[in-house]
Amino acid sequence: MRVVSRLLVARFIFCLLLVFSLLPCVGFTAESDGPVELTATSGARLIPVGTAWARNSVNAVIFRHNAITSHAGKQYLTYYNEDEQVVVASRTLGDNVWEQEVTAFTGNVRDAHNAICIAVDGDGYLHLSWDHHGHPLRYARSQEPGSLKFGEMISMTGQRESAVTYPEFYNLSDGNLLFFYRDGGSGRGDIVLNHYDTDTRTWRQVHSNLVGGEGERNGYWQVAIDAEDVIHLSWNWRETGGVQTNHDLCYARSLDGGETWMKSSGEAYELPITAATAEYAAYIPQDHELINQTSMATDSRGRPYIASYWRPEGTEVPQLHLVYHNGHDWKVSQVGERTHAFTLSGGGAKLIPISRPELMVRSTPEGDVAYMLYRDEERGGQVTVAICDDLASPDWRFVDLTRESVYQWEPNFDKAVWRDQGVLHAFVIRVGQGDGETLTDLPPQTVYVLEWDPEDH
Repeated sequence: MRVVSRLLVARFIFCLLLVFSLLPCVGFTAESDGPVELTATSGARLIPVGTAWARNSVNAVIFRHNAITSHAGKQYLTYYNEDEQVVVASRTLGDNVWEQEVTAFTGNVRDAHNAICIAVDGDGYLHLSWDHHGHPLRYARSQEPGSLKFGEMISMTGQRESAVTYPEFYNLSDGNLLFFYRDGGSGRGDIVLNHYDTDTRTWRQVHSNLVGGEGERNGYWQVAIDAEDVIHLSWNWRETGGVQTNHDLCYARSLDGGETWMKSSGEAYELPITAATAEYAAYIPQDHELINQTSMATDSRGRPYIASYWRPEGTEVPQLHLVYHNGHDWKVSQVGERTHAFTLSGGGAKLIPISRPELMVRSTPEGDVAYMLYRDEERGGQVTVAICDDLASPDWRFVDLTRESVYQWEPNFDKAVWRDQGVLHAFVIRVGQGDGETLTDLPPQTVYVLEWDPEDH
């Protein structure tokens, strides 16, 4: 009888394992012999581009500013293929056919921090930066305007370029570019700001230490540039390499292209901005599941909005939040009501059931409408957009834009198309991610551009 019981227990455990292996899970799919086709819903459509590395989230982290962008009627995007090569692609907006170029550049795709970002300057030159996690700067520029062929890797300024992480490009209305990055490491780094001039085709370092960690912390930032070219910068602090030490949300703005900075009250900052001198938009203690590096947007009056998530005091469940300035002071609005708890701790890329949210604000005759783009296992892991028509009395509605889970995908969208057309063009790929930089068995997956017009909702 004891042998029979053991056999029954063994069969029961085997059945349980079999059942769980068939359930959807983050970063792995039973259909592991090739890419899984995604399908769109709610009036959206998916335009396939190519096949990309998907064993971790390096192609789909939110701090890829930009994964996708457009200029003068052409759209560009970039990703690592399964051979760890940097691929750039372009199309005429409205077409479904992409021109692709496999560059000579490669990156360590096994570290999800080592993402690729691109921008197009006012003359049409494509700028590319890739493969950083405390590494020397990797930067190149296209040989001709609109070209997908690049020159050799070059320096920008030669200053503070030996330990670069999180490179991000931002476009100014005069065609020039900004380039933010961290110099240093997690818990001990500074934010650096460079400026590119299209007239001279050169970079200069505006600030070697805009937001200073003082050797004790670093700021994880997000940026939005409004219609008047005001630069809005927000960040959270972190004291160590562990994400559990994330805390607080701070704010600064610049009216002169990043030269000088001030608080929302107009009070001038003395640089570098530190923990003691920063303006605090929201006080959030450590160990509250506050995520770093999310997104910002501004409304039609140039007022800043910050998207994030954290666990509210006295609760166990992290919630999406919108932090915004109403013209007088800072407000916090919870987005929806999640019910599943999780905790954030330790270093490296994390396996998290919810993505960091991207934020968009659209002006309508009735007022400004906020859109938050993200994915959440609680909803099935699809690409989801939360919509709020009136922040004065926030009531969020939710629309899923894909039928299938995108696993550990995080959003990135074409800011120029959103600004010019009010239409979402999002970079979408199903990706895996193991906790602490471990890989999954997910084979290469298809990169899509997801197109969605809010006018349809």
